[in-house]
Amino acid sequence: MKKEWYKENFIYQIYPRSFKDSNNDGIGDIVGIIQKIPYLKDLGVGIVWLSPVYKSPMEDNGYDISDYQDIAEEFGSMQDFKTLVKELHKAKIKLVMDLVINHTSIEHEWFKKSVKREGKYKDFYHWEDNKVNWTSFFGGEAWTYNEERGQYYLHLFSKGQPDLNWDNPEVRNEIKKMITFWLDLGVDGFRCDVINLIAKNNKHPNGKFSLILKGREHYLSYPNHHKYIHELNKDVFSKYDCFTVGETTLVKPETAALLTNPTRNELTMVFQFDHMAADNYVVKYFTKKFKMINLKKPLSNWQHVINGKGWNTLYLENHDQPRSINRFGSLDYHYESATMLATMLYFQQGTPFIYQGQELGMTNIGMDKLEDYQDIEAHTVYKTLKKIPFISHNLIMKRIKLMSRDNARTPMQWDDSKNAGFSNKKPWLKVNPNYKDINVAKQINDEDSIYSYYKKIIELRKKYPIIVYGNYNDIDFKNKKIYSYRRLYNNQELVVICNFTDKGYILIKNDYVNYNLILSNYKENDELTLKPYEARVYLKNKGKS
Repeated sequence: MKKEWYKENFIYQIYPRSFKDSNNDGIGDIVGIIQKIPYLKDLGVGIVWLSPVYKSPMEDNGYDISDYQDIAEEFGSMQDFKTLVKELHKAKIKLVMDLVINHTSIEHEWFKKSVKREGKYKDFYHWEDNKVNWTSFFGGEAWTYNEERGQYYLHLFSKGQPDLNWDNPEVRNEIKKMITFWLDLGVDGFRCDVINLIAKNNKHPNGKFSLILKGREHYLSYPNHHKYIHELNKDVFSKYDCFTVGETTLVKPETAALLTNPTRNELTMVFQFDHMAADNYVVKYFTKKFKMINLKKPLSNWQHVINGKGWNTLYLENHDQPRSINRFGSLDYHYESATMLATMLYFQQGTPFIYQGQELGMTNIGMDKLEDYQDIEAHTVYKTLKKIPFISHNLIMKRIKLMSRDNARTPMQWDDSKNAGFSNKKPWLKVNPNYKDINVAKQINDEDSIYSYYKKIIELRKKYPIIVYGNYNDIDFKNKKIYSYRRLYNNQELVVICNFTDKGYILIKNDYVNYNLILSNYKENDELTLKPYEARVYLKNKGKS
């Protein structure tokens, strides 16, 4: 297996609005990120993924871009961005940007000119005389009438996010020029937003009957998306030492194996969401009780399908997902479950991603009032579900409290001062009330903190190539309480054992008693009993490596 820098480093995702406010306007900014580079260096991450900072009306917090080659004023200036790249590189940290190229904002010049049918921009987007019955990922209809043009336009997300027409070569050329602009500024890679949605059936036929995402057969991993991604790779990505991670909605492992196969020259790796359905029925707002086996099955499946063919991503949290402790762990065993989940995930094969605050064990905020939520998705879901007669306000709010994206977007908890040290002014989104107990200042010098445990994992990954490159094999796969697996590389064997219950688990025997215990989230380990949410990592050298 070819060794690469993006395989060997931890990636830390920053949500700029919520990371650090340097000018006290209540909104995080680029200068705030620069100020916290020493924190990132201390943690040990080698790559930062920056959620969108482009110019935007912020209908969807920056995923509705009005100018691809400018910075939103609330985040700073282009000079601030250049300084960020320089300072990160000085700290030996690479920078990955969000690449949102399925859609733009309705405020983008391309869309304004397309509305007026100006020159080459006439067909930059998807237009139809009659409404098509496709549904939006945010709920509701995906086609909206534009009075000025006198036609309907496609938006798979909000009305303010019209989808680009990738069948138009002029669109692809403009996108390539834009990507080149950022790579020339020193950017090291891209997280490609909903990249498997860029190709559509441009005949725009009505979709088959479906309770969710009507019409998806005409845009979800539609065949031409391979062609377009390959074209981007050939004409732009391959000319730089960069990597790409694609956000691939409802993608199947077999499709992902094609997207990430190095011989096909498409993407470096992809985000998949199968394991994110461990506590819901595909749509996250339709929740169900979490069972560990529903997390184990997809994670294991993706390890086996991608292993040796492409490259995996390892994540439990991001800006679109609620906090993992609330979903898969226990607030009563806050430290234990946070560290166990990290152990379970980050010793598998793939590039590991940490979402800001995850290394502290930040949790859901669960606000009670709809007006407290800024997330457009939460408000759209509320309106959609409210139309269903038997679904009450209280039931909808219960789902939103559990699954809203704002759970992950609350301000970063730096210390126990006002607003968690994020800003001296009222933040754009409420701070989680538990910030006095969960914050950087409290954990950074505590050897027994979640933060310190994350540092240990990062250090181990740098020390042992087996954690990065070893093959993956399940142990006792059908066990519904214990998640265990082994990694094999050269003459080494690494074994990970995680207890997903709040009770002790008795082992019939410990097959690894003669192995070296290199990590555990408990100071004392009973040979035959795993404590609640206990995690262990064993290593054995079978001979000269």
